[in-house]
Order: sequence, then C-alpha cells, then structure tokens
Amino acid sequence: MFQKPIGLLTPKPIGESWIKAFQKEAPEVTVLLNEALTDPSEVELLLVWKHPKSSLQRFNNLQLLYSLGAGVDHLMSDPDIPKDVPICRIVDPLLAFSMSNYIVYAVLDFQRRMDKYRQDQQQKIWDHYAAPERSIRIGVLGLGTLGQDAALKLKGLGFDVAGYSPSPKNIPEITCHHGDQLSAFLQSVNVLICTVPYTSKTHALLNASLFQQLPKGSYLINVARGKVQVEKDLLEALETHQLSGAFLDVFETEPLPKDSPLWHHPKVQITPHIASITKPEAGVRQIVANWERIQNNAPLEHQVNLQKGY
Repeated sequence: MFQKPIGLLTPKPIGESWIKAFQKEAPEVTVLLNEALTDPSEVELLLVWKHPKSSLQRFNNLQLLYSLGAGVDHLMSDPDIPKDVPICRIVDPLLAFSMSNYIVYAVLDFQRRMDKYRQDQQQKIWDHYAAPERSIRIGVLGLGTLGQDAALKLKGLGFDVAGYSPSPKNIPEITCHHGDQLSAFLQSVNVLICTVPYTSKTHALLNASLFQQLPKGSYLINVARGKVQVEKDLLEALETHQLSGAFLDVFETEPLPKDSPLWHHPKVQITPHIASITKPEAGVRQIVANWERIQNNAPLEHQVNLQKGY
C-alpha cells in the first residue's frame, strides 16, 4: 500500500516519537524526517506540525496532507498550502478524555476555591468557616467534539452548563446558544471555557469587548489557541476585577516569553499547552486508514473544510 516514503515535517523530538509509532503500528512504512527528505518529489503523503516557513513549496506530488493534531491553524496560516490536495487532521478519542479531565480540574480548582486554600496554607491560616465553594454557571464557548465532551462531563457532575457555537447544536441537558445569541450566552455564565478552533473569525475573540459582556468577576479557562485571546485585554480585565482569574494553557506567543506578566500574576494559573496532546499510535492508525481510502477513491475521515478553516 505504501510504495513511497511518507514525509514528516515537524520539530525533531515530535518527529522521532511519530517514527517510533510508525515502527510499532506500521513497520512496513518508510518515514523520512526533515533533512532526510532529499527528494520531495517522491513524497505523496506529508505529515506536518509546526513545519518551517515555505517548506511546503518543495512538495509538488502530494496526494494527502496531514496535520499531526486536532488543530490546523499552522496550515491555514501558510500561504503555500496546496489548494488542490485534501487535508486531514488527527482526531484521537483520548484527546477528548485528556482535554475534559484538564477542564474539569480547572473548573473544580476554581469552584472549590483552591486558590484561597493554597494561600492559606502558605500563611498557616486555618479558615474552617469560609464558604468552601463558589456558585458557578459554566459556559462552553465552542461545541465541537472536545467542547461537547467537556460540557457533558461537567453536567454529569451536577453543574449548570450552557454552550455556544456558530451553528445550532442539540445536546441533551445542555442549554445551547448559536448565531447572534453570543451576548445572551455570555451574560448567563460566570465561568467561560474556550474550546473554539483558531480561524480568522476566532482571532482575538477573547478581547475587552467580550469580557465586558460577562458578569463582573467571571473566570476564564482557555484551552483553545493562544491567538484567540488578547493578553493585554485579559490583564486589564483582571486588574479591573471584570475577571476574577484565568486558567490558561495557551498563549499568544509560545513558549510564553520570560518577561510576560502572566508568569507571576496572582490570579492566573499557567500550563505549557499540555491540556491534550495527540497520541502518535492512534494517529498512525488513522493516517494508514485514510491513505487506503485515497487509494480506493473513498471519502476521507476528518477531512478539513478549507472554507471553515477546521
């Protein structure tokens, strides 16, 4: 089935983990990483993640282009993306498992006021009488696969959960908003979880105007993409108490610069874009299956809609 080598353009540590996964799941396949791709014309299947600028120009015989993750913004922002080649992305069932676990943790950390108790521990304060829980109404901004999974799990824990997506969604026991109902959605929640894909429409979505539509003192959890948020506006919202805090896994610039005020902000929790990471073994099986579909002229799974950008 694989008569020619698969090309892999990605930072070396990531690439090496994918090569190991191919050796385990599809040992018959030859995978060439970065500088080993000496003859781009023989590559018909190319796998990319954070690929170098202008690197796609060399590959003129592609039949399938693959993003090694659920996100495709690194491809959508590349002017050299081939317009006549199908693009697919990895949809790992364990992504939802990991992402929802992260989101549930972030919600419970805020709801159970663990920020207060961490501070109390440092100061040796035994505060038995303060209310140990915050009253929260959760809103999931983005009801794709990951957003829906998180919304349902939070609902299963007994929380009041609403969601918003551009198009109508019908999710049992979740109050779903869509289209021009964004403002009504924002006004109805005080914990906002952002799971939207990064597109031209979601660029800088989390800005001062959006924060002002939330009830004062709301809490933000962003596991989407860093360029969805405007960090200057976020910091201002924290200073004015429009936001009471934020739990952030993604940032405008990654790695987060050493001089970013977010590092030491007392109301901000930071993790280094690890909320959910694709497992290469599951990805290899999807890639092999879709390559077989290409050969048989069958519909592809998880193909990217270039008009929507995801």
